[in-house]
Amino acid sequence: MKLQFAPLNVPLQRRLQTAAALQWVFSFLALAQVCLAAFVLLLLSDWWMLAVLYAGWLWLDGDTPTSGGRRSHWVRSWRLWELFRDYFPLRLLKTVDLDPKKNYIFGFHPHGVLVAGGFCNFCTEASGFSQMFPGLTPHLLMLPFWFRVPLFRDYIMCGGLVSSSKSSLSHLISRPGGGNVAVIAVGGAAESLEARPGALKLQILNRKGFIKLALKHGAQLVPVFSFGENELFDQMQNPSGSPLRRLQNRLQSIMGVALPLFHARGVFQYSFGLMPYRKPIHTVAVVFCFLSAPPAPSPRCPFSGKPIPVVQTPSPSSEDIKGLHQIYLQSLTDLFEQNKEKYGLNKHQHLTFI
Repeated sequence: MKLQFAPLNVPLQRRLQTAAALQWVFSFLALAQVCLAAFVLLLLSDWWMLAVLYAGWLWLDGDTPTSGGRRSHWVRSWRLWELFRDYFPLRLLKTVDLDPKKNYIFGFHPHGVLVAGGFCNFCTEASGFSQMFPGLTPHLLMLPFWFRVPLFRDYIMCGGLVSSSKSSLSHLISRPGGGNVAVIAVGGAAESLEARPGALKLQILNRKGFIKLALKHGAQLVPVFSFGENELFDQMQNPSGSPLRRLQNRLQSIMGVALPLFHARGVFQYSFGLMPYRKPIHTVAVVFCFLSAPPAPSPRCPFSGKPIPVVQTPSPSSEDIKGLHQIYLQSLTDLFEQNKEKYGLNKHQHLTFI
């Protein structure tokens, strides 16, 4: 393989953008392990009492990731995140305003390999979420496993990350007076195994838990599609049924974390590495709300692009859930079809739900 090195005269701003993207990749892939190692080393050192005190703090603070987390506006506003945004570049777009007196579930699609659009748009202020949706507070849901890692848990909560457990989601969307946004990468870890350039497969047909909780608490649904999310990394071929996919599925069932074998470019060369490609990401949100007794889905969902009054249903039936799920799928499809040609796709490309 012939290496294509980066030119020496790259502007300083682009070098800073690359550094910002590098720290983001490091945070996703290695920061948790570094934090755990630091805690163990502290415990084995002469400063072991600090580790013991922190362990006591962890025990007292154990419910925070499921109770709205502990965000830091200072961390979310770091200049670093603006550089990260401009690396791709990345933009957040909306179709309508949202009422800050209500609670929302943003269904984020696709998951991608490392959820770049979800992180930048909802865990930082780089794309202007607070100005775009005044009065609303976003929380990106993450696997509960990561909130057991000392030090790392406190860092990720600063950005607004919270546990993806049922109790955590219920806490967010049942807030009296509204104002909360729970952002869920609906496809989850399994969908990251499908993430590669050109991929439009979404793991969603059997993902109905968020629909049930939205009905139960009267939260509004907002389908979100991040155009370009799957273009950031290549991935080793792992078709369904292949030995590699079976191994990945097995590891996911054991650890709860998917292990996509991805690659893209490097820091000083463009031929291989774990840095994402510089591909534009456009994250588009469309408002979609539902009734406790939704109408039958039609060939074209009449509710996409405008709010619908929500009637809370404490005990939704399976028919309610199934009907709302179908309407959500149609609204997501409409969002994709109406915007795909604006963001580099052709009219013959369509979503596939699995």
